[in-house]
Amino acid sequence: MNKSELIEHIANQADISKAASGRALEALIGAVKSTLKKGNSVTLVGFGTFDVTKRAKRAGRNPRTGEAITIKAAKIPKFRPGKALKDAVK
Repeated sequence: MNKSELIEHIANQADISKAASGRALEALIGAVKSTLKKGNSVTLVGFGTFDVTKRAKRAGRNPRTGEAITIKAAKIPKFRPGKALKDAVK
């Protein structure tokens, strides 16, 4: 399912227009992004948790030349599914 299909699905399920559905989805995505950027997590009970983890710098190799390089430390967004979501997929 892509974004436009998700917007259409939300519009049909909630009995709202596609435009309103699109705005709601953008608002949700924006809220998750801004919360993660602040270093906080977003927990949706029954669905899952969006969180930020820190990845330490590490050694790597340039695939073209084979030379050793250092990969910078980074903050990485993660998603952990909740129990209800895991059970629904089984």
